[in-house]
Amino acid sequence: MEMKNITKVFPGVKALDNVSITVKKGSVHALMGENGAGKSTLMKCLFGIYHEDGGEIILDGKPEKIMSSKQALDLGVSMIHQELHPIRFRPVMENIWLGRFPKKWIVVDKKKMIQKTKELFEEVDLDVDPQALAGTLSPSSLQLVEIAKAVSYHSKIIIMDEPTSSLTENETQHLFKIIRQLQAKGCAIIYISHKMEEILKISDEVTIMRDGQYVGTWDAKELTTDLIISRMVGRNMTNRFPPKEYTPSDEIILNVDSLSSPLPKSFQNVSFGLRKGEILGIGGLVGAQRTEVVEAIFGLRGIAAGTLTKNGKIMKINSPRDAIKEKIALLTEERRATGIFGILSVLDNTVIANQKKYAHFGVLRNSERHRDAQRSNAELKTKTPNMEEAIQNLSGGNQQKVLLARWLLTDPDILILDEPTRGIDVGAKYEIYTIMHKLAGEGKSIIMISSEMPELLGMSDRIMVMCEGRVTGILSSGEADSVSVMNCATKFMK
Repeated sequence: MEMKNITKVFPGVKALDNVSITVKKGSVHALMGENGAGKSTLMKCLFGIYHEDGGEIILDGKPEKIMSSKQALDLGVSMIHQELHPIRFRPVMENIWLGRFPKKWIVVDKKKMIQKTKELFEEVDLDVDPQALAGTLSPSSLQLVEIAKAVSYHSKIIIMDEPTSSLTENETQHLFKIIRQLQAKGCAIIYISHKMEEILKISDEVTIMRDGQYVGTWDAKELTTDLIISRMVGRNMTNRFPPKEYTPSDEIILNVDSLSSPLPKSFQNVSFGLRKGEILGIGGLVGAQRTEVVEAIFGLRGIAAGTLTKNGKIMKINSPRDAIKEKIALLTEERRATGIFGILSVLDNTVIANQKKYAHFGVLRNSERHRDAQRSNAELKTKTPNMEEAIQNLSGGNQQKVLLARWLLTDPDILILDEPTRGIDVGAKYEIYTIMHKLAGEGKSIIMISSEMPELLGMSDRIMVMCEGRVTGILSSGEADSVSVMNCATKFMK
């Protein structure tokens, strides 16, 4: 596959500027760059979601004008998107075979569809009930289902956009095993990821983009993490985390006492204290119920027992509205499903949690909304043509920055961040880490859920580890390392 001098222009921004890439049969070709570099846009041109304004695409030596995703699939190109869009109220098997249901005469052959799905799942070693509703699956299971779906097309090229963003270490190794099997069959993989260790481990070649332009392609064996970072951002970054210039207080701002879910297989008897001006990391494997705990604190889930106390006062939080009144904010794990309002502007997405502030006798003061949205996004260096741009047109990382800007405008005392840097490049991560340190220095308290061990260890003042809904340890930054965290994360699995 060759993409030659691809150009793509959106209103107010040149997303791709004469970008070229060549992918060899049976290879894993990594595509890297900061958020907004144009990686996903380039691949959407290949998959027929966008139509290039200039350049050409050549498949098996033949120029092709790919006008739709169906045409791309027919040509042997499939794509696993960064943001998953399952039909949540339909079975997994229907999500996989949508548009190509097996039929018996003119009727869908449900029995055959179940059998074909089971065979496909066996091929990729996936233990999921084909008849389970897609909406009941965890993000990691949905990601593996999407991978199985791509395999089902028997494609010559599979584009994987941040495929491990929701996967555990074991699931990532499982994915790598599938990739090797696909390679052996001559399938080429285009692999987009911000995880340096993965890129160096799985890829044969690495192409780096910056600001919509091609930087270069290198053999993966020639690269190191530092080389990749410097070529991605155009500058040297010696430290992955900013220096810590604040000291947490001993004062407990939030006390969680024996918090239990009404669901028996969810969190039970969770207790911890959050200090003023600290970053409390929460670690654990998929299924540890970390997200469920913070969603309960924010009023998104029911609480069967236990108390929440802020500054010595017991809180009654029955909804997110109650939590916001108590100056608690939550950046959710799934930005597409539970974070952004895709068709609304960057402006509206930024100020929507703080809308009452701008109302004057029932009329919104738009100049103030625009001023605050501009300032909050400027602090986070959000890349957007203007405040009126639809947020769905921004890269995933820049969408995440808008959501963070939203909650900073509410001036929270407690900021809960659930996987805050998922799908975000190393430069943007550093900017978010710097903001987190700044907030902690101002006396704000932060709860950060992270599945990335370096982030958990590098950013947390203390780490609370969970396993199967229970707290299995609270470690200080001095005593925490990857071994001690994993020991706590697997305590009830041994």
